[in-house]
Amino acid sequence: MRQWKRFLKYMSKHLIGFDGYSIKPKRIYFQMKSTKSILLILSLFAFKFISAQTAKIEGYVKDVKGLPLIGATVFIEGTTTGGSANLDGFYSIENIEVGSYNLVSSYIGYQSQTKFNIIVKSAGNQPYNFELEEQITDVGEVVIPAQQSKVSRPKETPLSAQKLTAVELETYPGGNNDVVRVAQSLPGVSPSVGGFRNDLIIRGGAPNESVYYLDGVEIPNINHFSTQGAGGGPVGLLNVSFIDNVTLSSSAFGAQYDNPLSGVLQFEQRVGNTRDFSTNLRVSASETAVTLNGPLFKGKKEESKTSFIFSGRKSYLQYLFALIGLPIRPDYYDYQYKITHKINAYNTLNLIGVGSIDEFAVATDDELEADGQATLEQVPFIEQNSNVIGLSWKKLFKNEKAFMTTTLSNNFLVNNFSRYKDNVNRKDRFFNNDSREMETKLRYAYIYFNNGWKWVSGFNVQRSDYRNNTISNNADNSAGNFSYNTEIDFLKYGLFTNVTKSFFESRLDVSFGIRADADSFTEENNIGSTISPRLGLSYSLTENWKINGTVGRYYKIAPYTILGFRDRNNELINRDADYTRSDHVVLGIERILGPASNITLEGFYKIYSDYPVSVSDSVSLANKGAGFEVLGNEEVATVGEGRSYGLELLFQQKLTKNLYGILSYTYFFSEFTGFDTDEYLPSVWDSRHLVSFTGGYKLKRQWELSARWRFAGQTPFVPANETATLTRYPEIVLDYSRLGDEKLEVFSQLDIRVDKKWNFKKLSLNVFFEIQNALASEAPQPRSFALGRGEDGMVTNPRSLQVLPVEDGSIIPSIGIVIDF
Repeated sequence: MRQWKRFLKYMSKHLIGFDGYSIKPKRIYFQMKSTKSILLILSLFAFKFISAQTAKIEGYVKDVKGLPLIGATVFIEGTTTGGSANLDGFYSIENIEVGSYNLVSSYIGYQSQTKFNIIVKSAGNQPYNFELEEQITDVGEVVIPAQQSKVSRPKETPLSAQKLTAVELETYPGGNNDVVRVAQSLPGVSPSVGGFRNDLIIRGGAPNESVYYLDGVEIPNINHFSTQGAGGGPVGLLNVSFIDNVTLSSSAFGAQYDNPLSGVLQFEQRVGNTRDFSTNLRVSASETAVTLNGPLFKGKKEESKTSFIFSGRKSYLQYLFALIGLPIRPDYYDYQYKITHKINAYNTLNLIGVGSIDEFAVATDDELEADGQATLEQVPFIEQNSNVIGLSWKKLFKNEKAFMTTTLSNNFLVNNFSRYKDNVNRKDRFFNNDSREMETKLRYAYIYFNNGWKWVSGFNVQRSDYRNNTISNNADNSAGNFSYNTEIDFLKYGLFTNVTKSFFESRLDVSFGIRADADSFTEENNIGSTISPRLGLSYSLTENWKINGTVGRYYKIAPYTILGFRDRNNELINRDADYTRSDHVVLGIERILGPASNITLEGFYKIYSDYPVSVSDSVSLANKGAGFEVLGNEEVATVGEGRSYGLELLFQQKLTKNLYGILSYTYFFSEFTGFDTDEYLPSVWDSRHLVSFTGGYKLKRQWELSARWRFAGQTPFVPANETATLTRYPEIVLDYSRLGDEKLEVFSQLDIRVDKKWNFKKLSLNVFFEIQNALASEAPQPRSFALGRGEDGMVTNPRSLQVLPVEDGSIIPSIGIVIDF
């Protein structure tokens, strides 16, 4: 019994544990103690009911401007099964045997496109929409499309970009149906310390160097219990059933994006079905999620002009943790919606929204072990509300050569972050950050096409409103105690333009863009000082060999936590903070091995300037932000420099003969300076080696086997200052002067997953079994501390610190259920 309880506690630490530095949440799926329970549930469905062996798929085929491609063909690769687009660009293919396929669309004068690894089910099939790009030679001749398209990237981003489809997101081993956690498996992305959080640490950059867009609307916060000023957190708040695809760019950012230094993560949501209703239900040990999808105002018409998709999720982690005796009670809700209305053939409106409510509590237990007692004493209280709402209008001009997109959005984050000396009674508060961030944004883009040229120009205007009431009174001397109340609001604005063209019979692709940003708050930044050009080139040496290169300059404004910080004289001491600058140079070569596979080798070099440096800790803020904290709520000087450089090898194979996979290896250095710009120190992300593999095989009778393995080399960490920690306990005080003196052990984790699908007349069922951490690897983490206690459980006098033992790695089995009807 004791061993079983110990196992459950280890498993719950992978849900949401604590080691003295950070809470470590990790979702698992619905656990079933009895194999008989599984067989009973499945037999109720399986016995004499599996009668739906064929299904249909449908969608639209349009060009990049949104015009229907009448007569475009869509077919199942390797078969004669297919259909063609009607006057509206709509196609439908019926009597398809349920299973996994590659779906191809082609049209004369346009590049063919393949959607790999689509899953055809008896219920819940999403629309598979195609957007084909025109292909014209230098002399204006049209091209007959090939029957198979090749793995490709946008001309604006010829390298350092990866795309995940809805199927890949939903079936990723160890991904827990968490979109952001899945993105951590992409090339060049480091795991967070211990692998427990959703921080995006890309090619040696800090967690706050990426930006996130949902259908063109910027969403600053994509995690529950997020780290203010950085954005990372334990659990993603986007529902995987809502997402059509995700694209991560780790360089060569489009000119329309402001504030990225290391990455742009773009989420494209599904469009609601304009013909039929459907429901998706997911049940797990940590939450329940439901997604509704269908037409609005359809009446007796075959198709509506308005569709919706809505989802809601509710966590019940607090009940699970109470059951197994953990002292923490996290709880969260989230919601997501999208309404699409087609006004006419030239105008479309989209209303999107996403939000979350995060609550936190603790409960004591007389039988707590040392690690549980440390968690109870040290855990911070994080209570957050977030919301994003955006309205976008896409207008196609009647000359059919251009369209525009206009997006108006509002987002806010309310964050109450508190630490207490008495967590049980929430007394003796020694730190509190009560803040609100709110942004209202207007974005406009004009896209024009003419004779193979593509021009994109536009602007963005943003009103920022930030309020913060901070109290800190746990320092060992009065000089370390402070409090302030701040309210700031200002405008931020930017201009951009980008042009793309292919030359020499489409062998050379050229993309050049430029943008500039400024604001009405900071003192040292203006449009002229933030001009950021970027150039992308891609040249086909032969039919199957390409050389790609990009160079670009990117800027990021400091987080609100830095801009709104006030000193003891109530002065906005960081108002002179410069925009952080990052210059990228990337060169790569690509070998196309076939229609569904390629191999690339890229070398990258990133140079940082004007990076914020903590005045109190004399360390670059690039080394902070991946824990449960408030990043940047302190005095800084934007004098730091940094560099990250390395090589990245990638092999990718989309679904071919039932096999698919992606393997990458990144060798890199990540170094930043403090006030001494001649002394570069390895950052806390400098693991040097990153390996990521994800692959799977489609077996007969709707079985699928897949696996994911991630590896990171030894990583520097910041040890605790034990003397200061003992004085200020339960606060853990880090000693940044010892950064790099010690390293964590390597991170290695193998996850294995088995899927089985059943298809009924009006319902599809997917049951999957996962083994997370199949090799029982120990998660690397810094030393954890607790107060020394005697045999009676009382704190010893005089007080002392004890190092908590590191738990052995454990295998974590789990089961998940997904139902579509």
